[in-house]
Amino acid sequence: MAEMARPVAPPNLPALVKAAFDKARVNGDVTYYPTQAAVLTAGSIAFQLRYAPSLAFKPKAPKPKEPNGKPFNPFENPTPAMLVAELPPSHRLVLNKFAIVPEHFILITKEFKPQTHVLEKEDIDATWACIQAYGEDLFAFFNSGPHSGASQPHRHLQLLSIKRMRDGLEDVEHGSQWSVLAETLAGLSRKQLPFNVFTTSMRPDMSAEERHGAYLELYRHAVKAVYPDGEVRSEGEAQISYNFAMTSSIMALCPRTAEGVMLKKKTGEDIGQVSLNGTVLAGTALVKNQAEWDALREDPSTLLDVLKGIGLPP
Repeated sequence: MAEMARPVAPPNLPALVKAAFDKARVNGDVTYYPTQAAVLTAGSIAFQLRYAPSLAFKPKAPKPKEPNGKPFNPFENPTPAMLVAELPPSHRLVLNKFAIVPEHFILITKEFKPQTHVLEKEDIDATWACIQAYGEDLFAFFNSGPHSGASQPHRHLQLLSIKRMRDGLEDVEHGSQWSVLAETLAGLSRKQLPFNVFTTSMRPDMSAEERHGAYLELYRHAVKAVYPDGEVRSEGEAQISYNFAMTSSIMALCPRTAEGVMLKKKTGEDIGQVSLNGTVLAGTALVKNQAEWDALREDPSTLLDVLKGIGLPP
């Protein structure tokens, strides 16, 4: 059997994403939510906090269904307005319809594959092709399982320009101290980490098999951390909830035990639920209401409590 062709991203991918995003935003196909930013010190980590007040008013309409009664799948037949590029043979790139970071785009499988399954070699290879097109300016992440922040059942990895993730930080106190958390983990001790996370460095000369093997090794470590006596299956349904992240220099995988943590006042009264997805491995978090925004900025140790509550102790 002939080997499947390797994915190659367009060399001008950053320009394609920007053009598609700008056009879709003007035409109303993409909704961009402006944010306020702060950089907080959680333990010894400079963590970026974003507040998007307009998200609190985002309408929660019932999910549309196909004529056959199936839940609507936005990735099954993406509209031309949302399509950025084809990534043969097995993937394509689309815009994220609800963007907090400008030019947020998504790598999806052409055929339906479950988000809850272990990633295949082609998924990692296609992600790496996008990273190559962006140089050192792309953060890719994957949410899998009920505690990960995952929302769509169709397999997809999300892609963010690190440069655009810095938007607004130049005017924020300690803004220059923020950097992608996954890339700084190697310099932190276990005691400095709020949750257990497994990492491995990336080499430009790694083969597709080596990159996928590195991901599987991280996944095995994470499963063993949750189920020390269990056997690890390296394909099919994932055995744990987790977030996975990938940049030009590192892979990181964090087992998840909760999607979020309830913030509380000193009186014990609830403030609001802070939920986190794979952007936690970039060192970023998002809140939607003023009370959460104020509470976290007034007492950054509260953010550390949130981070400790979503995964395993290091």
